[in-house]
Amino acid sequence: MYYYLRAEFFNSAFFLYGFFLKVFTAVIITVFLSNCSTPNKVYEVKGTIQEINLEKNEVIISHDTIQGLMYPMIMPFTLTDINEMNSFKIGDSVHFDFLWGKKGTKAKNFKYIGVGHIPVRDKFFSDQYSTKEVGDTLDNVTLLDLDSNKISLYQYDGDYLFISYIFSRCPMPNLCPAIFMKNKILANEFIDRKELKFILVSFDYKHDTPSVLRDIYEPSIEGNTNLEIWSSTGYIENIYQLVKQSGGDFWGVEQGKIGHKLVSILVGPQKEVLGVWSGEKWEVRKVSNSISMIIN
Repeated sequence: MYYYLRAEFFNSAFFLYGFFLKVFTAVIITVFLSNCSTPNKVYEVKGTIQEINLEKNEVIISHDTIQGLMYPMIMPFTLTDINEMNSFKIGDSVHFDFLWGKKGTKAKNFKYIGVGHIPVRDKFFSDQYSTKEVGDTLDNVTLLDLDSNKISLYQYDGDYLFISYIFSRCPMPNLCPAIFMKNKILANEFIDRKELKFILVSFDYKHDTPSVLRDIYEPSIEGNTNLEIWSSTGYIENIYQLVKQSGGDFWGVEQGKIGHKLVSILVGPQKEVLGVWSGEKWEVRKVSNSISMIIN
């Protein structure tokens, strides 16, 4: 009796999933857009210099959390005055002011605070499933789109990709459904940026066939030409490689008891890793700010 009731519950939830997904997405998008603004503001930033590029008038810094703006990342900052870098070198830990406004962003008023940390990566034991760090290039994989056509990561040469992972049978609304909704919001915000695509990949290679994913998600992504759903059916090794290289993980698909470590990543035109956001609790606004900084 217990198993029968539980099966009935999940079957009902499965059919209602698409409807609630669409409603919740609409509500969250409305709330997000109503609170979205870009006032001129100055943020205090702490980080370590990774690279100084005088030709581009920028410095690449591994920064801590910028309170109220974005999560820790390694990213380029445009300089107000390139001459400020005359007193600094790679590895220096610095404080500086980050100006964020409608006309762009700038970094200035750099202050030396000590010797920073630049991790040395030992790739001797790396294999195709090792996590790629920021700056590393993802290996190519082949998966399926909603029409069951083969699709590969390298087909998007020249495009930025924001990749997240889901599975349709996820019973927790604050996990995979939340990731879908956050990607939907981001896709709406960047709808005019043709060089940026949002990719949601299911790692449930047994259940989430292209037809299953289409039935659930297609009504919710209609009109979002920059948001795609990929299936891993028939490509077990490829999905495992992509998830692991992204810094995520999953298990229990064969047993029907799926566990996972969620992650979202931004990759560049050459499929180099530009940013990584672990888990499902990242804030849309902060990730949006990071994406804007990187692709502009």
